[in-house]
Amino acid sequence: MIKIRASVIIFLLCFALPSFAQSRVECGSVKSTYAGRSVGYCALLPPSYDQTASATKTYPVLYMLHGLGQDSQALINDGIWSLVEDLQGQGNIGEFVIITPNGDRSFYINSKNGRVKYEDFFIREFLAAMEHKFRISHSRSGRAISGISMGGYGALRFALKYPQLFSSVSAHSAALMEILPKASSAVGLGNFIGPAFGAPLDTDYWKANSPFVYARTTQASALKIYFDCGDHDDYGFEAGAESLHNLLLARKIPHEFHIYPGGHDWEYFSQHLPASLEFHSKIFASANPSSAAAPAGRKH
Repeated sequence: MIKIRASVIIFLLCFALPSFAQSRVECGSVKSTYAGRSVGYCALLPPSYDQTASATKTYPVLYMLHGLGQDSQALINDGIWSLVEDLQGQGNIGEFVIITPNGDRSFYINSKNGRVKYEDFFIREFLAAMEHKFRISHSRSGRAISGISMGGYGALRFALKYPQLFSSVSAHSAALMEILPKASSAVGLGNFIGPAFGAPLDTDYWKANSPFVYARTTQASALKIYFDCGDHDDYGFEAGAESLHNLLLARKIPHEFHIYPGGHDWEYFSQHLPASLEFHSKIFASANPSSAAAPAGRKH
């Protein structure tokens, strides 16, 4: 679902290599009863994480959910590692851990056929496993979630359904479709997105799991929300983003929303990921002013 230009990736990786020594990525897997298999993940640990002086320090954590066609290696393959280090080096964001679990084509929901209960895995197993593995916050104030495309769908859905678990949520070009295409188009869409919503695609199951469902009922006044989308999104997700924006406005739920020029590709995401990273960094810092986390960052 995400279009990434090879030339952009090569450019970013070339510039990322010299900075790899400053922070590091640690990858592993979590054995899951709900997913029926082990689920891989990668964690980006900030520069001070391994320093002796920080041996007892607990870090805020941002769970970053990848898009369709990607995996837990997105932190490395898409240049996010380099982007984060650049922002930290410039003083635009503070230090926090970023963790990306492998979501396959799950859309981060419990599949209709019950074979992969990804939501149960993430909420009941993965968060606890990461908190046991890494020195990260166990509290809502130090836990946030973000995502791109399919991951944006998952991040918004998790945060709106479980606002007691996350202090903030962000999404770029989230896979939001309030109304699915007509039956003929839905067949092709079902083949594209995979079996999570049934095979063939079950429109009722799609509607029942949509972030819109939870946006209509959530008590999330304390949740900090940011999302954006390109005005020429290749999949038309800007319409869904506008609909979510209007729904949140109608319910008087505070949020930050933008439609920017661009499509559904890494060129767009790389331009706007800094905004969401700074957004989360400020919130982490406000919850713990004595931490090393965030400068003022950019104004919107």
